[in-house]
Amino acid sequence: MPRLRVPWAVACFVWACGVGCGDLDPLCPSWGLCRAPLALNASPPWQGCGETWWGAAGLSLWGLSSDSLIDSFPIDPIQENYVRNVRNCIFSVVYPTPFKSKVLLVAVSEDVIENILDLHISVQGTSDFLQFVSGGKVIFGSVPLAHRYGGHQFGSWAGQLGDGRAHLIGVYTNRHGERWELQLKGSGKTPYSRNGDGRAVLRSSVREFLCSEAMHYLGIPTSRAASLVVSDDEVWRDQFYNGNIKKERGAIVLRLAKSWFRIGSLEILAHSGELDLQRRLLDFIIQEHFPLIAVNDSDRYLEFFSTVVSETANLIALWMSVGFAHGVCNTDNFSLLSITIDYGPFGFMDSYDPNFVPNTSDDEGRYKIGNQANVGLFNLNKLLQALKPLLDPRQKQLASQVLEGYGQHYYTRFTELFRAKLGLLGDDENDNYLIGFLLKLMEDRRADFTMTFRELSEITEDQLKELHIPEEFWALQDLGKHKLFSEWVSMYLLRLEHNKGDTDVKRRKRMTEKLGYSEYSFQIRRTPSLGRFSANQHHIYPHTSERILWHWRQTKQEKDFPSRTTLLLLVSALVAD
Repeated sequence: MPRLRVPWAVACFVWACGVGCGDLDPLCPSWGLCRAPLALNASPPWQGCGETWWGAAGLSLWGLSSDSLIDSFPIDPIQENYVRNVRNCIFSVVYPTPFKSKVLLVAVSEDVIENILDLHISVQGTSDFLQFVSGGKVIFGSVPLAHRYGGHQFGSWAGQLGDGRAHLIGVYTNRHGERWELQLKGSGKTPYSRNGDGRAVLRSSVREFLCSEAMHYLGIPTSRAASLVVSDDEVWRDQFYNGNIKKERGAIVLRLAKSWFRIGSLEILAHSGELDLQRRLLDFIIQEHFPLIAVNDSDRYLEFFSTVVSETANLIALWMSVGFAHGVCNTDNFSLLSITIDYGPFGFMDSYDPNFVPNTSDDEGRYKIGNQANVGLFNLNKLLQALKPLLDPRQKQLASQVLEGYGQHYYTRFTELFRAKLGLLGDDENDNYLIGFLLKLMEDRRADFTMTFRELSEITEDQLKELHIPEEFWALQDLGKHKLFSEWVSMYLLRLEHNKGDTDVKRRKRMTEKLGYSEYSFQIRRTPSLGRFSANQHHIYPHTSERILWHWRQTKQEKDFPSRTTLLLLVSALVAD
């Protein structure tokens, strides 16, 4: 069995099976019917109408509910599903559109299923689960909602946007007391679909599933993915925005977040003058997600803004520490909880390049990786503009001062993260220079971002002192061709001498653990209907139906894997031709 060593702990269990389902008619056509609480051992009100309910080993008493959202906000009074401008509400009730063809369960995250949703992993083998995660069955307690929001896209106000292909199917509070909002992506049209078809394709869905789970295990705040299903429904996409439209397969991801509210959620209300509703939404967010802020505090919105500023700076610094470029940093894609959401044309930087742009439609490079911190400041300023109608003059002045401190928050966290990547202990006034010096060398040589730090965590100080770089450290060998490399090494070794109580062995172990390097084996189980994947840069192209089992197991294999920080290239390496 082949084994690969990968530069992150992707501790998810990805399972593909060929479970089919029959007719996928929505379970409950009247959303009001679902509002009644389910008593212990009670039958759902629609049972006996020919629909199958969750069995005793399934989700018969699962606590999914939309009540907290529906009871807290006005709901769009128009129940017909057509594209329109919506006002004076936060959500529209709209049901997912089931696929017309057979649906296959492609992947599940065992951690999400068992440790967030409190379900047994065996539930994945039931047809009811398949129908639920594919939008074909609305379970008791769930009222599917599409969220109304706006946003600034590529620097300009875009007006009403909203969930154009996503349905928030309920809120679940698990045994740990964590509140999670479940959302289907690719589940059909909503009043916010604009010119879209409401669908997602397998290619982009695989990317979101894998990356959101990988980011979690890298320690970066993110939404999670529970499952991925694929159909044979035809979806047409212009993948590279060059006029070449191709047929792809429709897919749906069940994804979770503590909240899906974003900066654009507040912007649309401020732009529409719906200040009472904006205040109501803010109070809800603070009460549910910011426990350190008192809901009756007159400065609660100021404290909320201050928290979002510091946490957004932290998030973007974390992105930079792993070479992650989001690709579409619009205000409608920036979470108010400062987590990574809406994985679209993202990418992981391979060669270090501050101008790396993963989004082929970003012609001007607005969202290049080196500009993400600046874009974060732009987005936070738009959040402040949305909040200003609710602030008094004193609070506005203080909020502006808070925003001015964003840069310091970011650079402080950035330095902390890269100091750890270099195995440095304590603070030194020259650390910023040392880090910047290294990054400049890497930029000049287009050094591999991940492998440079990885090999620094493995090479000994004696080898560095002698500038003896073993052949297997290919990234450092290339970097060593820079005329200033020896000067940087001297500075680095001098700084390591200031690590009190440290040894070279401890340094290397600490760096390896901090960088998240673990060894994993993989195996692929093929079936007669196995398709194949091929990779091109940051894209995966599905060709035929896939039934693949990726089972990552921790091992002690020491064989090196020749980098490429793009997660999807790693996955494609497992299943490529």
